[in-house]
Amino acid sequence: MSHDGPDLTALLGSRICHDLISPLGAIGNGVELLAMSGTAAGPEMALIAESVASAKARIRFFRIAFGAAAPDQRLGRPEILAVIADMTRGGKLAIDWQPEGDQARREVKLAFLGLQCLESALPWGGRVTVQRQGPGWLLRAEAQRVKVDAAPWAVLAGLGDPAEVSAAQVHFALMPVEAARQARKVQADLGETGISLRF
Repeated sequence: MSHDGPDLTALLGSRICHDLISPLGAIGNGVELLAMSGTAAGPEMALIAESVASAKARIRFFRIAFGAAAPDQRLGRPEILAVIADMTRGGKLAIDWQPEGDQARREVKLAFLGLQCLESALPWGGRVTVQRQGPGWLLRAEAQRVKVDAAPWAVLAGLGDPAEVSAAQVHFALMPVEAARQARKVQADLGETGISLRF
């Protein structure tokens, strides 16, 4: 697959996320207005509000992971932390983002794709630490147990067929492509209670 020219997959991801975030925000605002007016309350409204917040958090995360990123674009640490906090709120996965200051959006995109790969291996929860190591990155996942499906991890390592990944595993195919665009290589170390990703 050529890595030259526009990344149409990323542009598509940006377009979908951009078009969905506004109506989700409107639904959230509507739920807040109903709650403030007292015309609607109870577990049903709480469930709607929680679902909208969860969807908005996922879309913001997907916009970075799957969306377009210009070489000169940067993301501030507060924005990165907010996206991670919203996405993990109420879940079993904890993410410790350690890099200080602003980061190149392209590198954060790669880190977020890596976080999705690690999330796939942590269905029972766990903790992921994200660190900068000079020009490189280290994502380290730790859990009581991990679930490693060999096929997508082989694709991540460049040894499998990307055509065989499912929609739920697409990040395993996208991460090495994005890494190649950035002249990086992904290295995964898989263990029974932990996984490390370096790039």
